[in-house]
Amino acid sequence: MGAGVLVVSVHSFRGGTGKSNLTANLAVQLAQAGSRVGVIDTDLQSPGVHVPFGLRGPELPASLNDYLFGTRTIAEVALDVTPDGVAGVVHLVPSSVEPGQITRVLRDGYDAELLVRGLRDLVDACELDVLLVDTHPGLGEETLLSVAISDTVLVVLRPDQQDYEGTAVLLDVAGGLQVPRTALVVNKVPGAHDLGEVRQRVHDAYATEVVGVLRHDEEMMALASRGVFSLRHPDHPLTAALGEVTRFVRAGAAR
Repeated sequence: MGAGVLVVSVHSFRGGTGKSNLTANLAVQLAQAGSRVGVIDTDLQSPGVHVPFGLRGPELPASLNDYLFGTRTIAEVALDVTPDGVAGVVHLVPSSVEPGQITRVLRDGYDAELLVRGLRDLVDACELDVLLVDTHPGLGEETLLSVAISDTVLVVLRPDQQDYEGTAVLLDVAGGLQVPRTALVVNKVPGAHDLGEVRQRVHDAYATEVVGVLRHDEEMMALASRGVFSLRHPDHPLTAALGEVTRFVRAGAAR
């Protein structure tokens, strides 16, 4: 990738783990610390990271699909979504929510290596310090290529047996691809669970660092992705928990 840029894939084995909201909050917290951050939504089948930034899918002026199908450059589809008062910058490359575009991806596929070239071009065009890749769940070719070029992979899981089994597969794959840093974020933990016990249990199960344990929160649910939670609730305990994940990401940039 580019010199000095940190590439972070935010991944999960199954959908519904909250990785897109996590990605949006990471982007904002990194930008609050002064970083130039790029976010790219590579979940072309079920995109959504644009929503917390206040964008409506049908009104998106451009998308990653336009780049992948040759009608625009990656720089032309990058949107400046920097919140007011933030020291850094956030550039977002959304994916299209138009049914025809999603159907085309499902029917025809796309060149996964072109996506990787686009990531590199985005880093250069926007002079990024950090690139966050919101991946498609599972283990498709495009996801494997994104993971392979990442400096850090954050695997997001819920305290659920199906997530636990799938996460073991992801960690094996990341290990085989020799990703420099892999860590776990446990999300949507029910209120009855002790967060420390959940952290220890997950750590022991995978022998992998757990850098965030995020409780299921009614205020987060009430927000319903109509904004970035850590901006709306800067003093909330969940924002502090998200900050632990952000500090882990920032530590990778210092290496």
